[in-house]
Amino acid sequence: MVTRPERGRVQAIRIAARSARRRRGATMVEFALVVPLAFFFFFTAFEFCRVAMIRHTVDNAVYEACREAVVPGSSEVNARRRAEEVLGTLGLNGTNITVTPSTIETQTPEVTVSIDVLLDPNAFVVPPQFTGGRVIQRSLTMRREVSGV
Repeated sequence: MVTRPERGRVQAIRIAARSARRRRGATMVEFALVVPLAFFFFFTAFEFCRVAMIRHTVDNAVYEACREAVVPGSSEVNARRRAEEVLGTLGLNGTNITVTPSTIETQTPEVTVSIDVLLDPNAFVVPPQFTGGRVIQRSLTMRREVSGV
């Protein structure tokens, strides 16, 4: 003898299926509203990390170039080359490296290295109109090392 499911049970299954379809629609709407915000926050965090990384790389490049310049027998060209080498690790564009004095002699008391990096050409995600032509500037002055003293 074959028994039929109870009528109430069949209706409950149909109602549950209908509710699941409605819930799927609500999930799609929630997804459509939340995903753009999630991507916005993700890419914003990514750009903030990129700017922090650029700042630290410029700090390191200024230090390395200045250390190169204060060693006896070094020159402005060596300091500039060292700064470009460090900045090249991130592939930074729009950099301006200044070594003062431009001619380093044995009696030069101290050397100053300044580096300016534009954010516009170095941003990955953010369009240039949001960086507003901002520049990361770092400068360091060190006394020259004297040999034979």
